[in-house]
Amino acid sequence: MASFDPHALPIDSVAGEAPLSADRLTDEWLRARFANPPLWQPESTDEQRLRQTTGEPRAAAVLIPIVTRPEGLTMLFTQRTADLRDHAGQVSFPGGRREPEDETLIETALRETQEEIGLARNHIEVIGTMPDYVTGTGYRVTPVAGLILPPFDLQADPREVAEIFEVPLAFLMNGMNHQRRTFELPDNFRRSFYTMPYDRHFIWGATAGMLRNLFHFLRS
Repeated sequence: MASFDPHALPIDSVAGEAPLSADRLTDEWLRARFANPPLWQPESTDEQRLRQTTGEPRAAAVLIPIVTRPEGLTMLFTQRTADLRDHAGQVSFPGGRREPEDETLIETALRETQEEIGLARNHIEVIGTMPDYVTGTGYRVTPVAGLILPPFDLQADPREVAEIFEVPLAFLMNGMNHQRRTFELPDNFRRSFYTMPYDRHFIWGATAGMLRNLFHFLRS
C-alpha cells in the first residue's frame, strides 16, 4: 500500500452523535454495562478489505485501559516508536500478538501491557471484552476493557513505545470529535477511516475504529 500522511487529509464529515451522558462515564456504570451488555451492532470498516496478508488473521489482543482519575475517567494510549514494522509512529492501545504461553487473549493483553508500559496486573480490573477487530495488517484483535486504579507506575519499553499519555474519556465518547477522512488508493479504491485528534496527538486507524465500537456499545 502506498504511504500517506493521514494528518494532511481533509475532513470529509463528522459522525456527530451526541456525547455520552455523564452518568455513563463512571466506573460503576461501565462495570454494569459489560456485565449485562445490550444488543448492538459493531461498525463495519474498510480495514478487512485492505488486508496485506492471506490466510487466517493472526490472533492478538489489546488492553483498553480506562483510568479512574478523581477528576473523571481517562483513556491511556501509547505512541509507538517510528521504526516498528506494523503501525509505526501511530497512537495505539498497549497489546500485541498472542504467544503460545498465553492461555487466553485476556492473558495476551495483560502480558503485553506489562511488557510495553510496565503497568502491573494488580492495577488492572478486567471488566469485559469487545468484538474482534480485523486489521489491514492481518491481525484479529480482541479488545480487553480494563479499569486502572491509580496510583501506578509506568515504564515504557523504548523499543516499542515513544510516549504514554491519557485522553479524557468524555472527549472520546462524543461523536462530534469523530472525524471521517478518505485516502485514495490505486485501482480507484477509496479507504475511509476515523480520526480523533486530541491536543498534539492524532488517533486514527484501528485504534479509532475500536473506540467507535466502544462508543456504540456504551451508547446503545
